[in-house]
Amino acid sequence: MPATPVADRIKQALTEALHPLALSLKDKSARHAGHAGAKPEGESHFQVDITASIFAGKTRIERHRMVNDALAAEFGKGLHSLVIRAQTPEEKLANSK
Repeated sequence: MPATPVADRIKQALTEALHPLALSLKDKSARHAGHAGAKPEGESHFQVDITASIFAGKTRIERHRMVNDALAAEFGKGLHSLVIRAQTPEEKLANSK
């Protein structure tokens, strides 16, 4: 069985751990070519926008820790950088106005 691309594994891990209502992942690796942690094949730098009810009552730091904890295995496999936007459904609705 071929290896699953990093983006697919990230989406799967976040879905299983946080049960998001919305999840968007963008590979930003090309913007970091030549920088520390960048891999020639990409999939080392990502931006994630995640909306989940589990974030209710949590600080921004707590939310980021939850995302990072869910992706600990990926950081161990070469994920270098992750920009996180984590919000509740209510926050997403308020921010979309």
